[in-house]
Amino acid sequence: MKAVLIKEPGDAEQLFIGKYLTPKPADNELLVKVKATALNRADILQRKGFYPPPKGASPILGLEMAGIVEQVGSLCPGWNVGDRVFGILPGGGYAEYVTLPDAMAMPIPGNFSFEDAAAIAEVYLTAYQTLVWIGQLQPDNFVLIHAGASGVGTAAIQLVKEIGATSIVTAGTEAKCNTCLELGASLAINYKERPFAQPVQEFTGNKGVHIVLDFVGASYWDQNLSVLATDGRWVLIATLGGAKVEHVNLGLLLKKRIQFTATTLRARGLDYKIQLTRDFTDFALPRFADGRLKPVIDRVFSWEGVIDAHRYMEANKNSGKIILNGM
Repeated sequence: MKAVLIKEPGDAEQLFIGKYLTPKPADNELLVKVKATALNRADILQRKGFYPPPKGASPILGLEMAGIVEQVGSLCPGWNVGDRVFGILPGGGYAEYVTLPDAMAMPIPGNFSFEDAAAIAEVYLTAYQTLVWIGQLQPDNFVLIHAGASGVGTAAIQLVKEIGATSIVTAGTEAKCNTCLELGASLAINYKERPFAQPVQEFTGNKGVHIVLDFVGASYWDQNLSVLATDGRWVLIATLGGAKVEHVNLGLLLKKRIQFTATTLRARGLDYKIQLTRDFTDFALPRFADGRLKPVIDRVFSWEGVIDAHRYMEANKNSGKIILNGM
């Protein structure tokens, strides 16, 4: 089969389309012809050699896909050849074919294109996991979402709104702030123009936020701690602003009884991912079908344009997902 491969760890020019062995599905798996996939920050890190795939996973980039079932394992009741499906992967999405445990496959809503579906799985499952499973999101909560215009950020804004809570976001341009407000954020702060702590406190009446969804890490440590309410939940899912924090005040964590959780989804066990997928499917698919939730796509590239797609993500130009199609 065709796949996007890496010559050697490095910049986007190391990517090329070559040949790779077509995977064979196990009895509990589906073989899916990939029609579209999407970029994630993890792809950039893996391409550079900083984020190896989990043991046993495909070395090919790509943490999600949407496509058509071409082969059904003998232990996959309810699925048929020709079904349109999407889902998360531990790797392998930048290829013509992938295998997927049938319990992790989700049916594509009838009104969605493959590009629409490819924009959902990784970001929405991550947002759902961090907000609902870990953050224990409640309807009266204030939620601070960093990188609000990112794929996970745009998904998180919509989930917060749908659950009845209030989101505050940070983003790096006025256009990205406006995108977040259009999706349902109540306050958008351009972090390049001012620190976010004071406007967050003013907006919440100095009560602070119940949840911080943190992609940034070290450089936002003090501000995050200052705006969290007592018994607040702080969920770290990336360290784009650095991983090492100096002079940490553990006393303030104790004083506020902060629950700090660091999490990734890719390395989670299969049972965890299956249960998360099932919970998310029950909650979200009816809402995608009737328009209460929607995928947010910034731009679609062809497979041949994968180098340009990676450059585009690295330049932080996107609001929402970057899609690859046409393999």
